[in-house]
Amino acid sequence: MTSTIHHDLAPVAFGTTDMAITRVGFGAWAVGGGDWAYAWGPQDDDEAIAAIRHAVESGVNWIDTAAIYGLGHSEEVVAAALDGIPEADRPYVFTKCGLVWDETDRSIAPRRIGDPASIRREVESSLRRLNVERIDLYQMHWPAEDGADLADYWQTLLDLKAEGKVRAVGLSNHHANQLEAAEALGHVDTLQPPFSAIHRATAELLPWTRAHDTGVIVYSPMMSGLLTGSFDRSRVAGLPADDWRGTSADFTTNLDANLAVADALRKVAERHGISQPAAAVAWTLAFGGVTGAIVGARSPKQVEGWLAAASTVLTQDDLDTVADAIALLGAGEGPVRP
Repeated sequence: MTSTIHHDLAPVAFGTTDMAITRVGFGAWAVGGGDWAYAWGPQDDDEAIAAIRHAVESGVNWIDTAAIYGLGHSEEVVAAALDGIPEADRPYVFTKCGLVWDETDRSIAPRRIGDPASIRREVESSLRRLNVERIDLYQMHWPAEDGADLADYWQTLLDLKAEGKVRAVGLSNHHANQLEAAEALGHVDTLQPPFSAIHRATAELLPWTRAHDTGVIVYSPMMSGLLTGSFDRSRVAGLPADDWRGTSADFTTNLDANLAVADALRKVAERHGISQPAAAVAWTLAFGGVTGAIVGARSPKQVEGWLAAASTVLTQDDLDTVADAIALLGAGEGPVRP
């Protein structure tokens, strides 16, 4: 495979890690496939592999997955996509731990487990599925709910880093007090929070991450597709039964307010001559302290649609357009502009 690095995908420093990452990365949640508690519906593996390879060939240099996505299948798909790519051209692979599923019933929501022995079993399973000797970034997916203290699981991740099983360690979906407690034990290399023009509360964590030089990769910048311009009430009504979005308040109760924000992003996209998905991602990248955005794709065409986000700089008029739309119907929560 010949890798063509686009000039607008130049990597930037990723906190204090020894990695420099492109400002957009491939998110592998949806490519885990259907038939589990938080699935996006069916997904063709060949199309998923083609999407990942197109992202890498375009210059995207990191992939974010998790053991829970497809109950292990997303990691397997990522491994298949990277098989045969020369070491020099391989992207960084980030994955997560702490969500444990029921092997006998795929429909049951996973448990949030912080037990050190469980995490050690998980890392070995992820290494095997990903077919790598070391994971570039290992993240605790959610705060534990099994009685394990943050100190228990964070120390385990720090130990895995010291042992060389993982290159860097981070937290996902953790708040400021938890970040502070973890930092007291060992540096929080990275944070992965949700962030979009609808769910904006993450902006309040950015002063902490900047002060501690913690890299930040945000997830769901397109609000799971809602901000891409491809959704209306009829599409929501027609979502497959195994697509979690069909029961989410963002896609049902709060749909009108959220679609107003989507329409504002359409206007921003038109001004810049980019796709609406790229505009939605660029909005998150406008916030100082956000290193990169995790952007999902289920086909090469979808990847092509958001690559421009990495080099799009929004103007004050753009930010005003989105802020006004948020205020119109009170969409989401958090600061309305950088």
